[in-house]
Amino acid sequence: MSHTPPLSLPYRSGVGLMLFNPQGLVFTAKRIDTAENAWQMPQGGIDDGETPVEAALREMKEEIGTNQAEILGESAGWFHYDLPAELVGKVWKGRYRGQRQKWFALRYTGRDCDIDIRTEHPEFNDWRWTRFDQLIELIVPFKRDLYRAVIGEFTTIARDLAIAAGSRNS
Repeated sequence: MSHTPPLSLPYRSGVGLMLFNPQGLVFTAKRIDTAENAWQMPQGGIDDGETPVEAALREMKEEIGTNQAEILGESAGWFHYDLPAELVGKVWKGRYRGQRQKWFALRYTGRDCDIDIRTEHPEFNDWRWTRFDQLIELIVPFKRDLYRAVIGEFTTIARDLAIAAGSRNS
């Protein structure tokens, strides 16, 4: 456990994935490691020597059992969040104050039955497709500002996918 003041700790480099299905809904999963009703989009760290794209596809495979997707967009910059004070020193071996993330919008090309959250090191115990406009209300409070920024970044992609899904369904 680190006794370093949180503000002097660095951010962990990571990626986040906004994975859209053909209906324009977004993949969300419920975290296994909290009693709180904490849902999120897949995200995780960038390993040494990995590009953000490589990390995104690896994280998708590790967290939801498949990487059947094509990248539609990448955030222009990096987003960050700070851990709540009670978590600093408990996660990531106390080395980081939060995470700095590059985000990707992806179109899921597999089938729902290809998704398997019972991975080698499971992080989730449930998953669902969520409407774009419901993402903020599902996320833990300390990540809401980051999610608002990501949603702002990918609003055009979400709108275009929803329009395309509507035209397929009419």
